Amino acid sequence: MAPVKTRAIAKGTGKNARVAIVRARWNDDVTLALERAALERATENGATVEVFEVAGSFELPAAVALLADSARYDAIVPIGCLIRGDTPHFDVLAHAIARGILDLSVSYPIAIPFGVLTCDTIEQAMARAGGSEGNKGAEFMDAALEMVALRQAVASKSRSSRPRAKAGSRSTR
Repeated sequence: MAPVKTRAIAKGTGKNARVAIVRARWNDDVTLALERAALERATENGATVEVFEVAGSFELPAAVALLADSARYDAIVPIGCLIRGDTPHFDVLAHAIARGILDLSVSYPIAIPFGVLTCDTIEQAMARAGGSEGNKGAEFMDAALEMVALRQAVASKSRSSRPRAKAGSRSTR
């Protein structure tokens, strides 16, 4: 029998989820549009959100780590935008930021999606921040809430599948 695949998120899945958004101010027009869409999606799903700002995308992993250490959030959504220039700076930053966020996402029991656009031009970035390509900010939040739902489902299944001790067999000390 083939396994049944289901998405972990449905409308309202983020209800009561505690979410932090950390937005880089560099490329502000783009990141503000991404933030607005992420906030709207979180609100639609019943999550409570706190918003933080950092100077640029390079600061996102450090800010995410600080917030993760607080243990106040079910998800932390970093939002940034890198636009390729004429030097290798873009590649160095993109790699470092992606690695930093990846390391955090597998180190903490918190949903941390990759919410940094890496574009060749400002036009590409604007297309992904509410233009012809939709708004990736909403997708970043969807990814976060889906991981929150997955973690909740796994935690719920492990709690319900544990063998229960019989009332008469419990030892007292």
